[in-house]
Amino acid sequence: MSNVSISTIDLSVGYRAESGRALSSRTVQTGLTLSFYAGELVALLGPNGSGKSTLLRTLAGLQPAISGRCNLFGLSASELSKRLALVLTENTSVENTTVHDVIAMGRYPYTSFLGGLSDEDERIIRDALRMVSESEEDSLSMDRMFNALSDGEKQRVLIAKAIAQQTPIILLDEPTAHLDLPSRIRTFHLLRELAHNQGRTILISTHELDLSLRVADRVLLLSKQSRNHIPARLDTPSALQADNAFTAAFGMDVLRL
Repeated sequence: MSNVSISTIDLSVGYRAESGRALSSRTVQTGLTLSFYAGELVALLGPNGSGKSTLLRTLAGLQPAISGRCNLFGLSASELSKRLALVLTENTSVENTTVHDVIAMGRYPYTSFLGGLSDEDERIIRDALRMVSESEEDSLSMDRMFNALSDGEKQRVLIAKAIAQQTPIILLDEPTAHLDLPSRIRTFHLLRELAHNQGRTILISTHELDLSLRVADRVLLLSKQSRNHIPARLDTPSALQADNAFTAAFGMDVLRL
């Protein structure tokens, strides 16, 4: 792997808030100088509050960085929508919209001014739904209403939307949170196949430690900010295990539970 698709230099992420006329900030990660490559699946692991979701949202332009740089910063909304797709865990409700319509939203960066879908767009939408379907008899059909789906089914449709967007980068925040174990395993392997077979860069924030160690190419391991803060580590799962990095980040031997 040699093609860098996301790079950051001395990036600090967190939250800004206004109190009266003063602007305050709370930093959750500092000094992140990272490179992510085309064709790899990277899992973001760490305890709650270590900044996994905050980092993804900052890279996606949903919240400003505290300081530092990223090569994605400064892109217009239209440019970014063709570079990056985002799947969040937030409860999504879309009234009077079918599964087809939600996945089709991933094609909007490429459609005409009137938003018409071509035959090629429809093929891409069908292929995306097929990729997240669990079997030939899967009940996740195009004409089902999105709001009538279970949380797990909604999550799979949102992943299909990101696939249909055909961006070189996909960021996912806890995409397996509402899925059962077989679906979580299938989702991880699907994301790995997308990265390896289509050359996409896929970053997934997750608590799925076991699956990440088995499936991810590299892991970005974050710990909470504290007086004895441990710097973020981006390395292969085997290298991090050999250095006992998970024990240091989580404050306990999570691999022997």
